[in-house]
Amino acid sequence: MEEVIIAIIALVAVAAIAVAAWLWMDRRKGAQLRDRFGEEEYRRVRTREGGRRQADAELERRQKRVENYDIRPLTHSQYDHYSDRWRTVQSAFVDSPTSSVHEADDLVAEVMNARGYPMEDFDERAADLSVDHASVVQNYCRAHAIAVSDRRGEASTEDLRQAFVHYRALFDKLLVSTEQHQEVSR
Repeated sequence: MEEVIIAIIALVAVAAIAVAAWLWMDRRKGAQLRDRFGEEEYRRVRTREGGRRQADAELERRQKRVENYDIRPLTHSQYDHYSDRWRTVQSAFVDSPTSSVHEADDLVAEVMNARGYPMEDFDERAADLSVDHASVVQNYCRAHAIAVSDRRGEASTEDLRQAFVHYRALFDKLLVSTEQHQEVSR
């Protein structure tokens, strides 16, 4: 009888340790995802998905999807080309903020495409960006929303200025040449 009690106690102890280890690993995984995607994006996904486990699963799906893309740095000539185009768009903002914001939106999309991001759907594009550029993805979403509202005639000049600043932040993150990428990788 004592042996049975000892075996049950040992089994309960092993089960408790296994549950504690699983909970620790599960929380650690969530913390790693929060670190990678940022608190704001993690909270937004958690709210949309309906809970922590669902958010973790969605963010892991994003990571796996983006791992299958051929995301690459820009060539030196692409880097120069896009840098020059941005300066042109930026210098036109004072005289034509509306067209400059729309050109900035288009230019960011072109750079994303040149880097290897799929361009079909804005929401998926933003989700994909969150994997590698979590610090600016919410700003990109805000900028895009302002550009859309401007097409309906609902954006102020200050809104357009804010959108342009947001596009610039993402543009800077995306505008990485092959040479810069190699320096950072060393």
